[in-house]
Amino acid sequence: MKKCKITVMRMVCHKDLMEKYENPIEHACELKVGQIFITNGWEKPEGMCESAWNSLSPFVMTLSHGGENLYNGWMKNPKSAMISCNDGFRPVSFLIEALDEEAQ
Repeated sequence: MKKCKITVMRMVCHKDLMEKYENPIEHACELKVGQIFITNGWEKPEGMCESAWNSLSPFVMTLSHGGENLYNGWMKNPKSAMISCNDGFRPVSFLIEALDEEAQ
């Protein structure tokens, strides 16, 4: 099983939807663009948002176990996936890449 690198690529904020539908909350997302997490196989890395992990974990599991060409080759790098978290108000896009390094 391989380690995976997860990079925060983009963060979007839909203020119109938040104003109309969301109850105000503090610290909804504390990730930063460019932030990197390294998984140990398909284990959730420390500091990763639980909600984001729920969206990413199936793809991390597949890539860490050698899966490639997800969705019939949609990514230029067959050992990667671009996945967003499930927050409809402030979605975060993550690039997941399988590394050559073995998990412990």
